[in-house]
Amino acid sequence: MTASATGSLGHARDKLAGVLLIAVSASAFGAMAIFARFAYAAGADVYGLLAVRFLLAAIAMGSVMRTRGIRLPPWRRVLALAAMGGIGYVTQSFCFFTALNYAQASLVALLLYLYPLFVTILAAVFLKERLTTPAVIALVLCSVGAGLTVGGGQGSPLGIALGVAAAVVYSVYIVVGARVTAGVNAIATTTVICTAAALVYVTLGIVRTAAGVPPQFPSSAGGWLALLAIALVSTVLAILTFFAGLQRLGAAKASMLSTLEPVVTVVLAAALLGEHIGTTQAVGGGLILAGVLWLTRRASGSPPADASDERN
Repeated sequence: MTASATGSLGHARDKLAGVLLIAVSASAFGAMAIFARFAYAAGADVYGLLAVRFLLAAIAMGSVMRTRGIRLPPWRRVLALAAMGGIGYVTQSFCFFTALNYAQASLVALLLYLYPLFVTILAAVFLKERLTTPAVIALVLCSVGAGLTVGGGQGSPLGIALGVAAAVVYSVYIVVGARVTAGVNAIATTTVICTAAALVYVTLGIVRTAAGVPPQFPSSAGGWLALLAIALVSTVLAILTFFAGLQRLGAAKASMLSTLEPVVTVVLAAALLGEHIGTTQAVGGGLILAGVLWLTRRASGSPPADASDERN
């Protein structure tokens, strides 16, 4: 075998590894809503769930940093990242995980995936980026898809509003993060953001305990396993495999493959939670994903994936 053929084979294997890594990441992220529903069923509330999630994730990511010899960025950057985690990420995760108490997991997951559309709109309004024809087509597809998804899904107005709010907050988080995270190691970025979010939720837990309404934790081993899975599988593993796949495929292809995430949520919600996926919701979800894929592949500028890529 020639050196050229060997190199081509190695490149193909590297790309395949990248595809598999992104698939693992998207599947892990997509399973998060399902794990959350099991944790809630075992007695946890949103405050207890997110405090444990971010605390364990921060410890695990800190261990990864130490193992790989990754250093923190300058303190000015650390403070900016901490603000992203303590304000943006806390708000987004609270909206998403609270929405799961008021709407189908599949509906919440599909609504969250409107965030690339909101990123495009925000970039056009505040960053003066040109709104291209592909972006307009994606806007129409996602708008129609969102209407069909909401109409065909099961959820209260509060659950739907929180699902959309999670997508809006996440889009703001990405637009801000594109500048704040520039030049900072992605693992260090994630560690600081998770640590800041953990500090906020632990503090909220202490305050609520003093007020007589302490955070609730699972009352069964199964509930704790679900909570551990959220922290270690759907946060740490999902983030690390995404970064590994990103290095092999690049941002555009990684973003397109990440659209597998809500598909995993919908399938698992139907299989494990007994959620009914109607024709209208399926068509609406398909239009949302089609709009995201079209936007990612055809629109000018960077695709909707940022350095810290925490979904929820």
